[in-house]
Amino acid sequence: MSGGSGQETWRPSRRGALLGAAGLTALASLPRPADATAFVPTRGDWPAYGATNAATKYSPLTQIDRSNVGKLQVAWTWNSPDAAVIAAHPELKPGEFQCTPIMVGGVLYASTAMCQVAAIDAATGKTLWLYDPETWRHPKPTQKGFMHRGVAYWSDGQDGGRILIGTLDNRLIALDARTGRKIRSFGKDGEVDLAAVGLQRKLTVDPSDLFASTSAPIVCRDVVVVGQYISDPVVRADMPPGDVRGFDVRTGALKWTFHTIPMKGEAGYETWAPGTAEATGNANIWAPMSADDELGLVYLPGSCPTNNFYGGKRPGDNLFGNSLIALDAATGKRRWHFQIVHHDVWDYDLPAAPNLVDITVRGRRIKAVAQITKHGFVFVFDRATGKPVWPIEERPAPQSTLKGERTSKTQPHPTRPAPFEPQGIDEADLIDFTPELHAEAQAILKTYIAGPLFTPYGTRPTITRPAWVGGANWPGAAVDPETGVIYIPSQSSIAAMALDENGERVAGANETEEIAGAARVVTGPRGLPLVKPPYSRITAIDLNTGEHLWMKPNGPGATDSPALREFRLGWIGSSQRAGPLLTKTLLFVGEGPHDPRYGKKVLRAYDKQTGAVLAEIALPGAPLGPPMTYMAGGRQFIVCGMGVRAQPHRLVALALPT
Repeated sequence: MSGGSGQETWRPSRRGALLGAAGLTALASLPRPADATAFVPTRGDWPAYGATNAATKYSPLTQIDRSNVGKLQVAWTWNSPDAAVIAAHPELKPGEFQCTPIMVGGVLYASTAMCQVAAIDAATGKTLWLYDPETWRHPKPTQKGFMHRGVAYWSDGQDGGRILIGTLDNRLIALDARTGRKIRSFGKDGEVDLAAVGLQRKLTVDPSDLFASTSAPIVCRDVVVVGQYISDPVVRADMPPGDVRGFDVRTGALKWTFHTIPMKGEAGYETWAPGTAEATGNANIWAPMSADDELGLVYLPGSCPTNNFYGGKRPGDNLFGNSLIALDAATGKRRWHFQIVHHDVWDYDLPAAPNLVDITVRGRRIKAVAQITKHGFVFVFDRATGKPVWPIEERPAPQSTLKGERTSKTQPHPTRPAPFEPQGIDEADLIDFTPELHAEAQAILKTYIAGPLFTPYGTRPTITRPAWVGGANWPGAAVDPETGVIYIPSQSSIAAMALDENGERVAGANETEEIAGAARVVTGPRGLPLVKPPYSRITAIDLNTGEHLWMKPNGPGATDSPALREFRLGWIGSSQRAGPLLTKTLLFVGEGPHDPRYGKKVLRAYDKQTGAVLAEIALPGAPLGPPMTYMAGGRQFIVCGMGVRAQPHRLVALALPT
């Protein structure tokens, strides 16, 4: 069955959120489970990937505070069992350890880059059980390689609970949380084949060559919801669409499928030129999701359709690509959506779980959802109705000069909050450390096509800022449910690419290793950056008012390098992706591993009100997965995941001295 259709009565714009009166009635009539997941973890647990289904990345714990955070030290280290697999099979190439564990009842549950699942004593770091689905026997799962972010937990209080993982070789597996053994009554012998069940199109190739589960599933009202990663650079006629599926958490039976690329007769199909929806793939949900257990809604951050930098073969706005989508968890029916980028040709996927938080705007209490983006916006909606909290304007956008491309004439711009990243580029953005450097930067800029946000790619190298790595990315934001303040780590990426008239990428010098493949790293004069710092940042925004409270560069970056030392710039931010952790007393952010020359292997504690650095805790590696916190044995622990490629993959737990 499909949840791709829905009734439409309220329409703020031609591409805005849609919600039917029948949908509102259905929402109001849904029962409220007594044990619905709250926005704040209880008992010192961390029961979901983002702390709770609200993806707040927040804990109310206070044992670690500004008076003692500087005393944190490594309490234990847990090494990934993937190392043993790689030692026995050296032909396998390790990827990134992006996991954030969950913690329930004194036990951590974590996935490895190769989809092994471990239960770990939360106080000591000792392995309690280990389950290996042998995903590694498929030697290269998609172009991302071996990479996984986490697992989900569910219990009805009648048993010991179960752990759910979607694997890189497309299995949804349910494990007994006490023993690590498969729950044989789930699916077929404990598994559901995600390559075969509930897809709108039959796959014609090995599915692991194209798509996989990389993020944790989410469980809402006894339904486990699964999205998929689909390879970005692959462009072929049989690319799979990003179907999202809901399964009964007890039996593994398919309950519904939502078509992110609508089929004929479904809402959104009219936003595709005739025949193009059937011939297009992707528009998948690869990022973590969130859910409101009380409303019974699951929130999906959508990605772009095939291909991510050229839309000449898919004219139209291309719903539900790049849309925030609210689905009824029980039925898969769409309650509302908002398309955040029309006809995406910049790879501006929605990269992170939407943050759910209750805010007060002009005296009115609003159940809100905030979606951060790669291109530096925060879109804020009423999460029950999809109505924007502040107006979102359709503003004219630059148009493509490629003969086969028809970009959207307008793009959505929130009127509040202001962007958290610089958008587009002009001469005022260029480095001005000296007049000579500024003049050289001006000359370099003239060699590119450059302009405002949403400047489409042309036949000459065209600058995108922020580029497709963000801005924000999968580590996401943290939001304080008590204050309504959201904290967003981001990087100020800048890249360029050229396309030929057929939309094929033109190779050039200094190509990146990122998903674009033929993109060019944009550098400035004498090897310096082209634009002014900071090059990464942390931004605090009050969602009650839409006002920015503070912004700080995330780390010193290369400020003391021989090329920059003489300019005495202060902190300029390291080039990285970082994940946040928020507690009642502090904000924690690392630097990430993507700046090997100048990044620091630390976790920093920040004052939530001012952004002042209160402590810098040394780590044995650069944190990658967003950190998490919990109580075990009377101690508050903070756990960071780290490890890229051949670097040791591990979890490191910090705590105060005993």
